[in-house]
Order: sequence, then structure tokens, then C-alpha cells
Amino acid sequence: MNLNTPISKIMTKDVVSVTPSQKLIDVKHIFERKHFHHHIPVTDNGKLKGMISLVDFLFAIQKASLDDEEEVYHNLFVKDIMREHPITKDSNSTLKHISEELAKGEIHAVVIADDGYLKGIVSTADVIRFFLKK
Repeated sequence: MNLNTPISKIMTKDVVSVTPSQKLIDVKHIFERKHFHHHIPVTDNGKLKGMISLVDFLFAIQKASLDDEEEVYHNLFVKDIMREHPITKDSNSTLKHISEELAKGEIHAVVIADDGYLKGIVSTADVIRFFLKK
């Protein structure tokens, strides 16, 4: 197992992202997809602006039901709930470097960005799957 493997070989490259001006209804629909990692980068013309986790989303909607007609989904925007300045690493980072970051337990996904532009995302689950394949 090579811990110096570039993270670009492991990361999810086809990343679902949202823009700051989108409404929460769009975020809700993304989170409802099966096999989604529960972290959504926020971008503007490809430039990383923030991140929304499932916890951020649930905190924002509080006691709302999952009914699409709930007001909160139409009254709040991504920019209202996103976390600015998520932990990012560049695509030249190694598996070891990303694993050390995730092992701290403070986050469950690292956004991969080069010069501020979104390139991918790596979750704890991605790293575990990589280790299990080896």
C-alpha cells in the first residue's frame, strides 16, 4: 500500500456542487439522492466558496418536515448556511496527508482545490474503500 499515492487517484472528480444563490430546496434534493457522501461544495464559476454538510443543512431546517413545500426550503439560500473556508488541499496532496487530516476527526471530507478551483472531494469513506481494496 503506497501512502504516497496522489489523492487525485482516489478523489471523486465528478463532484455535485451548488452556488451561493441557490435555494435550500436544491440542497435538499441533492441530499435525498442515494449514495451521496453528504458534503456539498459551494462554487461560483468553479471557484470554491464554501461547503455544506448534512449537519449544516439539518441545523438550518430545524423542525421542518421533508415536504418540499416547507417554507424554509424556499426562503433560505445556500449562502445563508454554507461554511466558508472549508479545509482544502491541492490535487498533489498524498493519501497519507489527507488521511492524517481526516483522522483528526474534525471533518469527514476534504475538498480538493487547485488555485481555489474545485477539482474533487475525498471523504473518510473514500479513503476506507481505498484501503480495503489494497
